[in-house]
Amino acid sequence: MSSSARTSNPPPERRKTVAVVGSASPNAEVLVMAAQVGAIVRRLGLNLVCGGLAGVMAAACRGFQEAKAGQPPGPVAVGILPGDDPAAANPWVDAAVATGLGFARNAVVVRSADAVVAVGGGAGTLSEVAFAWQTNRPIVALVPSGGWSQILAGDRIDDRRPDTVIAAQTIEEVEAALRQVLGLGAPSA
Repeated sequence: MSSSARTSNPPPERRKTVAVVGSASPNAEVLVMAAQVGAIVRRLGLNLVCGGLAGVMAAACRGFQEAKAGQPPGPVAVGILPGDDPAAANPWVDAAVATGLGFARNAVVVRSADAVVAVGGGAGTLSEVAFAWQTNRPIVALVPSGGWSQILAGDRIDDRRPDTVIAAQTIEEVEAALRQVLGLGAPSA
């Protein structure tokens, strides 16, 4: 064995990933919030994973891509699609994973993430939050976005975990919560 093989550096730490989950058909105000969440994820240097389709998913990916300006390369937006066609992904997805799993892909979205941010949402979002809870992923709910994000914020889903769904009232609180749960530290001045 060569000396360089014995002294090689370990691989770099894996880049953390945030799942952004929410409704496929939200109102315009929720779409703005989702884009702001996507921008936060990118500015923090994190990957974004979502269901890859329309609504909150597309808005989060769009915000993520728009925040790339002036940022170093690296993080990507990944869409975990329910169907078989990668072309079904919204145009702001960097990498589309066509699963053919239907709604079961929600478990893949959550298991691919280190933390989950819920923006509004209906039944699909509720299933993603449940998967996140069951797999011990921190969950941040943007309360003003309504839907399940408003209903579950600040609650414990069951007694298996001592923590709660973190209630964020503002986009700044979403960022602070992500920094805390992912161990990213305070923003630089």
